[in-house]
Amino acid sequence: MGRYPNRDESLELLNEYNKEDHLIKHALSVEGVMKYFARLYNEDEEKWGVAGLLHDLDYGMYPDQHCSKVIEIMEEKGLDKDLIRAVVSHGYGLVCDVKPESNMEKVLYTIDELTGLISATAIMRPSKSVLDLELKSVKKKFKSKGFAEGVNREVIKNGAEMLGMTLDDVINNTILGMREVADNIGLKGEL
Repeated sequence: MGRYPNRDESLELLNEYNKEDHLIKHALSVEGVMKYFARLYNEDEEKWGVAGLLHDLDYGMYPDQHCSKVIEIMEEKGLDKDLIRAVVSHGYGLVCDVKPESNMEKVLYTIDELTGLISATAIMRPSKSVLDLELKSVKKKFKSKGFAEGVNREVIKNGAEMLGMTLDDVINNTILGMREVADNIGLKGEL
């Protein structure tokens, strides 16, 4: 059994393999939302946050080997196999066949794409902020096929089902999680 890195180690690792600002901000968004959901599930915030930070660890350098190269990287670092499994399972049905099973895995799978949609929605607003963003605005953009086309809505819907949550609840909790890190992810805006 490997170990869970702390947040500082995880950030260092993330920055070693990802050089682009938007990838770092995405990782910080997912970390914030994972920590928020960890509180909802009475789980370990630090562990869930680390899974969020490292979920796209291999994407910056190895986009063609996303969710497979990460296994090698994390095993070399001696990281926990549950953490590795969580990171890999967020690519379920897209780039791998490792199905999310634990609550941590299911949440990561569900909110990864959703944070992208929420970020894109916030940026389009006059305030450019997630702090005044409402559920109805995100739902409107969710239904608009032409908006943020890269966001896989099926993954978000499937994830909500896996979690036994309504789409509204998943979106709302993801917004709340992103609000907690709005400053770090550049979505505090003009408020």
